[in-house]
Amino acid sequence: MGAVEVVENFVDGAWVRPAVNDLLAVPDPATGAPIAHVPRSGAAEVDLAVRAARRAFLTWREVPVAERVRHILALRHLLETHAEELARTVVQENGKTLDEARGSVRRGIEAVEFAASASTTLQGSFLEDVSRGVDSTLLRQPVGVVAGITPFNFPVMIPLWMAPLALVCGNAFILKPSERVPLSATRIARWVAEAGFPAGTFNLVHGDAPAVDALLAHPGVDAISFVGSAPTARHIYITAAAHGKRVQALAGAKNHLIVMPDADLDRSVPAIVASAYGQSGERCLAGSVVVAVDPGADRLVERLAAAVTALVTGPGGTPETDVGPVIRADHRDRVLNWVREGERQGARVVARGPVPADADGYYVPPILFDGVRPEMAIAQEEIFGPVLSVIRVASLDEAIEVANRSRFGNAAAIFTRDGRSAREFTHRIEAGMLGVNIGVPAPPAFFPFVGWKGSFFGDLHATGRDAIEFYTRKKVVTTRWF
Repeated sequence: MGAVEVVENFVDGAWVRPAVNDLLAVPDPATGAPIAHVPRSGAAEVDLAVRAARRAFLTWREVPVAERVRHILALRHLLETHAEELARTVVQENGKTLDEARGSVRRGIEAVEFAASASTTLQGSFLEDVSRGVDSTLLRQPVGVVAGITPFNFPVMIPLWMAPLALVCGNAFILKPSERVPLSATRIARWVAEAGFPAGTFNLVHGDAPAVDALLAHPGVDAISFVGSAPTARHIYITAAAHGKRVQALAGAKNHLIVMPDADLDRSVPAIVASAYGQSGERCLAGSVVVAVDPGADRLVERLAAAVTALVTGPGGTPETDVGPVIRADHRDRVLNWVREGERQGARVVARGPVPADADGYYVPPILFDGVRPEMAIAQEEIFGPVLSVIRVASLDEAIEVANRSRFGNAAAIFTRDGRSAREFTHRIEAGMLGVNIGVPAPPAFFPFVGWKGSFFGDLHATGRDAIEFYTRKKVVTTRWF
């Protein structure tokens, strides 16, 4: 493999080269050049990690919560110290722009800061005299061994959503990052160890489907936290639940942005463009359908088209770049196939941004469609690329009806100056995370990341108090003293 790094697993406090010959190449999305190779860990490698985690859990759960928090604070310090290194690693392996990478690292650190509040969030409750001379106490205790299966689009943020909270709740944790972005996870593992977490409390297993399936079936894993595509989320949820595990599976999206005739376009258009084309559209909160309420759709489309053609597509590390490459060549081809399908069904491309000439990376031109009908595939399916569709409607009622037809319910937004319209929207829309004049309504880490409908499988969401509930089990003690 020459000088290209072969990443290692981190198990029981030590770096381990898996005894597998099957390696997956990790290219730089901006150039296509290989930057690493990932071992395809299987059941044997997963079993080593699970056994280490189970041993560590028995002692880690007994560590007082205040001591666990000190490790979390040490990790936060290391992440802050190395934040720029992490961001540049994200640019290299994911392709997003440096500003976007920095922002995602910052959001991950915010989740670590929330984990540091465990001395408060893990508190139970007590009620005296539930009966004569009888008291009841509710306790929160760790679930056991938790596995986090994370996607390529946020290689720092989403692991930091999971691991610090799981650990501070007293669990042991196994991270299986996307095989497309292994370098960020490797750096996180290094700093978790440096922060003083005992051996085996945090483990890292690289690989793809065989490693995932081994985690889902292993009897030593108690809970699975997943973020990824809708089909995979469904598989994760069904399979893990069938093996008796607690599961949260965050899935796909098709987010609608409703633009009212009274919207402030000077502020709304930049927010819409950032939502749709930021991170090359590879995020589950990306706005992918604009529902333009007439009168005013012509003016909106004209402004959007001008903004799209002005976007600069190029390597994420270049300061002037607005839209970086997508993650892989096959993903680029899939997005371009969706563009061709939209044209075949009668939608019109009214703006197409430029791509770098003679580029070897995986670039997709930013695309704006007009004349899209709700039943078209590009209005229904998750494209996960820099493609925005405009559907024209006559009223807010019709706009809400169009948005609610989607089988997904991750996020939605409205752009308006009218409080009545905003209230009607927030009351009736069938999505979990809503924005009013905000294109990417991502909640802070102390609120739950709330997908609805086909965007989430499970009962307890990621981040916020929901995550505390997910990573702990309740125990109620009823006491009478004679």
